Amino acid sequence: MPADKSHRFPSALNSAVARCWQTASVPPGWNLTREQFQRALERSVTRRFPDSLPDDRVVAGYLESLHLSDLALACACSAGDSAAWEYFIEHYRPELYRAARVILSKAGGGDAKARDLADSPYADLYGLRESSDGSRRSLFDYFHGRSKLTTWLHAILAQRHVDEIRRTQKMESLDDPGNSDSEPADLPETKTAPLDPERDAYLAMMQACVTAALRDLAPRDRLRLAYYYVDDLTLAQIGKLLGEHEATVSRKLDRTRADLRHCVEVALREEKKLSEAQLRLCFEYARQQWPFDLTRALSARD
Repeated sequence: MPADKSHRFPSALNSAVARCWQTASVPPGWNLTREQFQRALERSVTRRFPDSLPDDRVVAGYLESLHLSDLALACACSAGDSAAWEYFIEHYRPELYRAARVILSKAGGGDAKARDLADSPYADLYGLRESSDGSRRSLFDYFHGRSKLTTWLHAILAQRHVDEIRRTQKMESLDDPGNSDSEPADLPETKTAPLDPERDAYLAMMQACVTAALRDLAPRDRLRLAYYYVDDLTLAQIGKLLGEHEATVSRKLDRTRADLRHCVEVALREEKKLSEAQLRLCFEYARQQWPFDLTRALSARD
């Protein structure tokens, strides 16, 4: 475990923690205690509010926005619980493989490479590599519940793919040092550096514009998006709830997504005064790893 320098919750937040624990619905077989879960909540809050704890109501609202069942699973897996790990393997390994195939599809990678990529995070997730102080350190400790666990895992796979491309290119440049006049090999769009000091500013602009665009959607369009992205319903299930044909649901989702992108682009150009190059960079940073959980904005049921 990383050194825990998290904020400690005051007793006033006990009821909020209790609600989170109940919502997480942790299976008894995972042997995860409420105290362990609270430590995970405290780490998440510290990540969101690094300087100091805000008002208790703000903290409680933040806690309720988290993907609590996913956070509990990550916490139990980090602790090395075998039952939690069996659940993770059964329910998430197929999704990791599917995501790896999507990531490698543009690069022409086959099933074998997809399986290698999908399996690559397991040692770090389990914590087989020791930290400098000799303790076991799980990658799950860095999941804070702000996004779905699947979204977080997809981002890990995408970053590992980019890292491998960069490593391979470095090796090729060492193997052929005299080829300095050749054109550099194309990197995927994720080549934009996360160390860019403007990255956080671009992402903040994107978050503000996306949130505003979602708020301005027609209630039925926002509800359709919420069913699809928040509730994970199929097109057929959404159609039954809204009285629409499955094809109609698909068509209207496509239209809403296109409208959202247009509104966001207009806001970034006209309100945020971004150039075309800055606009592309803003979308690229968001595409690399969307760091915001818009569940609450989508969940508004008018």
